[in-house]
Amino acid sequence: YNFPDMMHIVSFRRTTTAIVCAVVVLLGGYSYTLAQKPVEEVTETEFVVSGYTTEKLEEAPGAVLPGDFVVGPGKAELVINPGESRTIELMVSNRTGEARTFNLVVEDAVGSYNPLTPVTLLGADRGPYTLKDYISYPIPTFELAHNERARIPVTVSIPADAESGGKYGSILVTTVSKKADLNPDAGASASSAVISRVGTLFFVTIPGDIETEGELSSFATVPNQQFFTDGPINFQLLFENKGNIHLNPYGEIRIQNFAGEEVGFVELDPWFALPKSLRSREVSWNRELLIGRYTATAYINRGYDDEIDTLSVTFWVLPWKIIAPVFIGLFLVFFLLRFFARNFEFKRRGN
Repeated sequence: YNFPDMMHIVSFRRTTTAIVCAVVVLLGGYSYTLAQKPVEEVTETEFVVSGYTTEKLEEAPGAVLPGDFVVGPGKAELVINPGESRTIELMVSNRTGEARTFNLVVEDAVGSYNPLTPVTLLGADRGPYTLKDYISYPIPTFELAHNERARIPVTVSIPADAESGGKYGSILVTTVSKKADLNPDAGASASSAVISRVGTLFFVTIPGDIETEGELSSFATVPNQQFFTDGPINFQLLFENKGNIHLNPYGEIRIQNFAGEEVGFVELDPWFALPKSLRSREVSWNRELLIGRYTATAYINRGYDDEIDTLSVTFWVLPWKIIAPVFIGLFLVFFLLRFFARNFEFKRRGN
């Protein structure tokens, strides 16, 4: 070979070697990157979107589609001093089977003296314990795909000059589950949109000169009667809150038989009663084999100063399905004994 040809061959080999090395380095670096990058699970995938995060939910194979959406927590109780703020996380999970747009709106809440409606949302109106001016969140509207959950920070800020007492409201999460039919076929009437709403209640306490006053106003059986044929026995408690802050009463019910022996116990977890309202609570003594006279006594802690109210109710359980055969049997025995006694006496006299 002459020298110029050798130079071309060497140059070609150097170029080829450089390309091969570059490819090897790139592949090696990419393999190293894949090896170092952790595998992300679906349930841990998060995306930051306009001040809130979203994540994918795990779905079990073959699971039944719930067809709903879930909002949590159901209730948030916060104690905030004037001039301070607290932030909680509101979670919205889409399980409808399709992508949905969700909206957030704040409504004030009040109690009532109707036991069937312990909480009333006021819509666009302001309540006496308004929370509208103190609650905020990053965005009022967001979208979620099916099996996706949003984590939204909700902040409650109390001004420095706020009066002590309670503030009550709810953040409602709404979505349109069925769009309105604006162009129906001939002969068919237009349909309305179906809007689903799920809310989180906010109970905010501003410490200071607050008024706490409440009592157990009524304790009775449901239905309110003295005679029952079998169990279980249901009870209703009515708690009246006369103060300016919500209360969380709790307690227990103890049941005694006609001999004074305790035969039943029902524990009552705390339930809330908004200011200036009457709150109903129904519980069940889940026992079926009952007979005779019973006395049930409710011991209810008002939720402050360890004040306890006590009320009692007396009722009878007469299971006719059991008592009737017993009486019939006793009657037959008595009739047979009398029959044999009379016939035996007649034969004796005849002899």
